[in-house]
Amino acid sequence: MPARLRPADPTDAAAALGRVLHAHDAGERPPAEDLRLLVRHSLALLLARAPGRSVEVRVPPYAAIQCVPGPRHTRGTPPGVVETDPLTWVLLAADRMTWATARESGALAASGERTDLSVYLPLLPSAQAAPGDPAGSDDGPS
Repeated sequence: MPARLRPADPTDAAAALGRVLHAHDAGERPPAEDLRLLVRHSLALLLARAPGRSVEVRVPPYAAIQCVPGPRHTRGTPPGVVETDPLTWVLLAADRMTWATARESGALAASGERTDLSVYLPLLPSAQAAPGDPAGSDDGPS
């Protein structure tokens, strides 16, 4: 397990989210460095929102965490495991894909107790920004 994750600078995260969503909407591959930043950032936010050690969330190759209150996992297979790819995780964290859709499509695997993380989503507050406004800071005329 990597050292404790820390949220990224909000401006950097918002810019990366804008680029990832723009690429996804255009049918292009999002930049790997942006996916890495957003996965690590959103997992750090999830740790803060759902502290605990009963569910292991894996988003290879960028990060894995243990979170969600409940029985502590120390050795062997955790009581709950969630695993998905980086783009699916970012889309979930940005409220651009539902938990049910990700599971039904096979893009997300979740097994064990407490693995429905939809109650903790979205994690990226700038996710409501329009594709042309990645920072989500344009609230109208100044």
